[in-house]
Amino acid sequence: MTKYFEEIEDTRQQGKIKYNLAKVIVITIAAIAAGAEHWNEIAMYCKSKVDMFRREFNLKLENGVPTDDTFQRIFAIIKPDRIEKCFVNWARSISDIPEDEIVSVDGKTICGSRDDNYSVIHMVSAWANKTGIVLGQQRVDRKSNEIPAVPQLPDLIDVQNCTITSDAMSCQKKTVQKIREKNCNYVICLKGNQETLHDDVKLYFETAEKEQAFYQLSKISTLDKVHGRIEKREYFLTTDVEWIENRDEWVGLNAIGMVRSIRIVDETESVENRYFITSLTDVQLFSEAARKYWGIENNLH
Repeated sequence: MTKYFEEIEDTRQQGKIKYNLAKVIVITIAAIAAGAEHWNEIAMYCKSKVDMFRREFNLKLENGVPTDDTFQRIFAIIKPDRIEKCFVNWARSISDIPEDEIVSVDGKTICGSRDDNYSVIHMVSAWANKTGIVLGQQRVDRKSNEIPAVPQLPDLIDVQNCTITSDAMSCQKKTVQKIREKNCNYVICLKGNQETLHDDVKLYFETAEKEQAFYQLSKISTLDKVHGRIEKREYFLTTDVEWIENRDEWVGLNAIGMVRSIRIVDETESVENRYFITSLTDVQLFSEAARKYWGIENNLH
């Protein structure tokens, strides 16, 4: 496992290095995976597991385990993007990412987070639904928002031929271009940040319903009953997109979709329609990707 972190530059003064950088990173990851949240907890865990590290990880900790202050100082010199890239490469090496993986991209403010440069930490993450791992994360600049970070995320995740699904923050021409460059498909929700496109797609489906032309669209339905709540979802998809203004600027735009969610709770019914652009043309694949998007909310956040 250490080989995946050996490419990280060690900027410490060589003659004074007591603890190997890659080994420190590995045992820290193990401690965090075991539930350690602070440097003192990490140090305590690692000291109690020296035999395990030698036996299971084949780690020879010649000088023992660093103190909590030493752990903190070591990680202060490591660039976060470097360790993140190495960690993702390691995670992928032990995980079989299927080509039909559905990757959900979403942003989340980390509650209670704070450091010297950020009042709170906001991360944009890519979650592999079938594999159940985080493929990459991008911290959002405090003076910005999620939008500039999203096009950078596909560069951090080494995936091919999967489907990337996201909410409206990813509804940008640069983002869909990046996704298609990865030979991936996309299913992206439409909202106010692309107001004209959202309104046009919304009007298209409203007109189809009014003129009773839904039968011309590809459609499937699902029904779930959970904790006394009934939820029916209807998925509509059409490849009739030639009318969309500046369609060629949306790389790979092959279809538009609508998801109608009908919820019944205590005999009270509510209906919500959501609209999407997608490179997919199969309604079954579209429905699966649209459903899986919520996996990042339920399983990661």
